[in-house]
Amino acid sequence: MKVHEDWMKPSLKEAQKRTNQQAAIEKSLFNIPFEARNIGCGRKYFLRTYGCQANERDGETIAGILEELGFEQCHTPEEADFILLNTCAVRKNAEDKVLGELGSLKRLRKTNPDLLFGMCGCMAQEEEIVDTIIKKYPHVDLVFGTHNIHRLPILLYQAMMAREKTIEVYSKEGEVIENLPVKRFGTHKAWVNIMYGCDKFCTYCIVPYTRGKERSRTVEDILDEVRELKAEGFKEVTLLGQNVNSYGKDLQLAGGFAGLLEEVAKIGIPRIRFTTSHPWDFTDEMIDVIARYDNIMPFIHLPVQSGSNEILKIMGRRYTVEQYRTLFDKIVSKIPGVGFSTDIIVGFPNETDEQFQKTLELVDYCQFDNAFTFIYSPRAGTPAAAMADNVSLEVKQDRLNELMEHTNRYARLKNEAYAGRVVKVLVDGPSKKNERVYSGYTETNKLVNFTADQPIQPGDIVEVQITDVKTWSMDGEAIKSE
Repeated sequence: MKVHEDWMKPSLKEAQKRTNQQAAIEKSLFNIPFEARNIGCGRKYFLRTYGCQANERDGETIAGILEELGFEQCHTPEEADFILLNTCAVRKNAEDKVLGELGSLKRLRKTNPDLLFGMCGCMAQEEEIVDTIIKKYPHVDLVFGTHNIHRLPILLYQAMMAREKTIEVYSKEGEVIENLPVKRFGTHKAWVNIMYGCDKFCTYCIVPYTRGKERSRTVEDILDEVRELKAEGFKEVTLLGQNVNSYGKDLQLAGGFAGLLEEVAKIGIPRIRFTTSHPWDFTDEMIDVIARYDNIMPFIHLPVQSGSNEILKIMGRRYTVEQYRTLFDKIVSKIPGVGFSTDIIVGFPNETDEQFQKTLELVDYCQFDNAFTFIYSPRAGTPAAAMADNVSLEVKQDRLNELMEHTNRYARLKNEAYAGRVVKVLVDGPSKKNERVYSGYTETNKLVNFTADQPIQPGDIVEVQITDVKTWSMDGEAIKSE
């Protein structure tokens, strides 16, 4: 297929560039052109989001824009006039799933000839993927990236009314664009972006290319959003960034993330979480603030990726196992009852059996409450993709299985320590398996299913006594309030 002269395709080479110029903070970039107003009236959209919390938060903005245009959300693709897949590029299997769904959903065009298909998110930022869409998925009408969500009204108008395939993907450092519409998918938990992008450039990771440079929102814009959420009755906010610990560095903000975290805590919203933290930037001031405020939850996601210094160096992680252990011990000593989760990759290029054993040793040392474990997945355009992938799939799978045996054992062990204890649970609602049972999460992010003799509402914070534990959840009974 001939490439349209107006198409703006992604470039990983351009996306890699970094300057010292401070990112612009735009508060008036979003507008709906006259011709695009009400283009969604009488039409329904189906949005499916893959991947991380940043994608979920992008999905809320996309939904907000679509509903400003008059679209109504539906929950099955068969009902939709516009199907949009908001994608993740972190692992190959995530990409394969999206491409498989795009192929499968093509059948709906037979019964609805005016049906529009769109793809956005991190996959749209990859040259290879966009080329594949152009060549093999001609039914896809609209492709846009992570940097131009605010352009959705005019892009959708072009695809819908002009019936032109529209591809617009910016490959740049990016801006901070405020005042975009939002449709919150939750009623008592909310995501709050504090920054965008990443400058770490771990050798295996595509995120710095798909999300741009690290750029922070202002403290006041973040605090205003949290205040608004509190006023609307939200009970928990999660502060989001690819590396929240780097917050404020680009703005030369005194206090950085620790200062922001403290100001958010002072607002008084009942629960505050944050993700993700890079061990390299985790400061003593952060630890002290978390320990000081009861509404900052004592649960930390701290990706380690490997227990081998040699592999960490090849990964470009900027810390040693010894430094990670020192940080881990410091957090445990200062924050009572703190819980941890982590990310671990097995089968990275050149990983030996001995190096993998060092990862198991680190898991035995830290005994994480939860671990997200993965087989190494090459990402085109990253430095690691140019390395010889010299660990066989069979060996990778064996290592993953052994690692999961370790992590699952410690997850169960950590849960067993809760037996008989009373914990505070933020209620999500009835359990998916039993409507007479409620479910929610403890302060340390443990899933609890519990019964109650009194009415319980989503968003309630309830004291629950733990009666039984499993590897990934706990059972309990709500304590009657006086």
